[in-house]
Amino acid sequence: MRGRLAALLELGAGFHPEISGRENIEINGLLLGLSRKEIARRFDEIVRFAELEEFLDAPVKTYSSGMAVRLGFSIAAHSDPDVLLVDEVLAVGDEAFSRRSLEKFAEFERAGKTLLFVSHDLGLIAERCHRAIWLDGGRVAADAPAGEAVTLYRESVAAREAARRAQPKSAPAAGRPRRVGSGAATLAAVRLLDSAGRETVRLRSGEAARLVMEVEAPEPLDDFVFGFAISTVAGATVFGSNTAIDGFVPSGLEAPSTVALDIPSLELAPGVYSVDAAIHARDGSPYDYRRDVLRFEVAAEHPTAGVWSPDRRWSFSEGIRWKT
Repeated sequence: MRGRLAALLELGAGFHPEISGRENIEINGLLLGLSRKEIARRFDEIVRFAELEEFLDAPVKTYSSGMAVRLGFSIAAHSDPDVLLVDEVLAVGDEAFSRRSLEKFAEFERAGKTLLFVSHDLGLIAERCHRAIWLDGGRVAADAPAGEAVTLYRESVAAREAARRAQPKSAPAAGRPRRVGSGAATLAAVRLLDSAGRETVRLRSGEAARLVMEVEAPEPLDDFVFGFAISTVAGATVFGSNTAIDGFVPSGLEAPSTVALDIPSLELAPGVYSVDAAIHARDGSPYDYRRDVLRFEVAAEHPTAGVWSPDRRWSFSEGIRWKT
């Protein structure tokens, strides 16, 4: 490799905790190959980018993790490297700093320099990187254009999840139970169907979807509510509703029965999602509540921030032109 390399690999790497931020800037600048004159010329810009003006003369050991990351990244980015290696330690930075960092990445790209970015943020990789290398157990599983590598990774995750769910269930781990309820009614099966009515674990963003539950009950019921929830695999709820919320008043249930929830356009961003399904009484007492009963993957042509990817259109005034 030719050229100057700067790296931010570990929180606090290269910092002396007992001395001030000011002194650490000077020491780290020298370690990165800058002269004392170059450090002095770039000093104010480094401090301004890190937003540490008020804490510059405090010992680095008193800095929060976010402050230490901002300082380390600012020093590395302003050392004028030809190659910048950044581990996902940047994840501890705040939103404003993340935006400034992305702007700095764009500057690197425009200058024809190289950014080596280590991350599990698939959206950021697909959006910012030209090429991606997927490492699986220390082995190169894919080396391809970023969008293609991200797709291969997501397909592998979905396939592994499907295989895991096909295995016999082991004893539940300690913590929140995956299934609770009195058994007055039970979920015999929960399935996801695509727009053609085929059972699936993979959909495209914006595609129609149908969630189906097969219900059994040993005795007829007149008090019941059916519900579904969709969450990210990290546990953030994306959507949740039930028949009571949507205005259905129960009169009678004789099993076996089928319940279906149709979603005309599943406008989710690319990623893997989890489904909860439930039957309960109107007072919330569970008959059969199944957490994470199935998982599915959403794919899309383009990366999207967040979890919602709505149908969208842009419009512009006459003074704005675009290359065709």
